[in-house]
Amino acid sequence: MQKLEALVGEMESGKLPLEKLLAHYEEGVSLVKLCQERLDAAEEKIQIIKRNASGPAGLDDFHSYPNES
Repeated sequence: MQKLEALVGEMESGKLPLEKLLAHYEEGVSLVKLCQERLDAAEEKIQIIKRNASGPAGLDDFHSYPNES
């Protein structure tokens, strides 16, 4: 998230050439996608915990996001 904020700050400065702006934009889109995947995974985990609230909390059905090893 910090990297994304730094990229946006640099882009908003108005001091970058077009090539750098495009590279920053592309990297930013990739970072947003990664953040969204992590948020989706966290939301799924929360939903599983809520469903299992009547019994012991477990994550048997949880699928980790693709970039996690």
